[in-house]
Amino acid sequence: MATLPISQDQDSIQLEIHIAAPPERVFRALTDPRQLLQRWGQKGMYRCTNWTTDVRAGGQWRTEGVNDADGKPFHVGGEYLELDPPRLLVCTWRASWSGPLQTVVRWELTPKPGGTRVRLYHSGFAQAPEQAQTHYQGWLHVTAWMQAFVEKGETLETRLAIATQPHG
Repeated sequence: MATLPISQDQDSIQLEIHIAAPPERVFRALTDPRQLLQRWGQKGMYRCTNWTTDVRAGGQWRTEGVNDADGKPFHVGGEYLELDPPRLLVCTWRASWSGPLQTVVRWELTPKPGGTRVRLYHSGFAQAPEQAQTHYQGWLHVTAWMQAFVEKGETLETRLAIATQPHG
């Protein structure tokens, strides 16, 4: 039976990809601020300008960036809730565009032949179900960017730009 990417109650998102690299390499791509800056974003969409991480249970993380379509700044941050390197990373998620909504992101990394199965769960959308779809679309980009970065070395600078739409 196929798994729906967004739960029926629209409280959670679920994605799964395979990355041709060991879990240790994928975990570093999820937690190293230098790698996060290199891989998270796309010209014409948005780009991160700063990442800070304190990778430990109770540690904080935060990114700041700019939306290329309208030039507006954004930030996302949270707290690491659970870590079991290189298999598990769980953190809260508070995005400037989502108002007071706080959700939880869970990354599960499982060694598989030829690489790592990456499962992403993002939950806590019950009070704002419209955000589940928006975040799902965002995670499709983010997981593809991570895969291209880890497997091929593709970065924000080398990735093809998306044409921005003029405001009118």
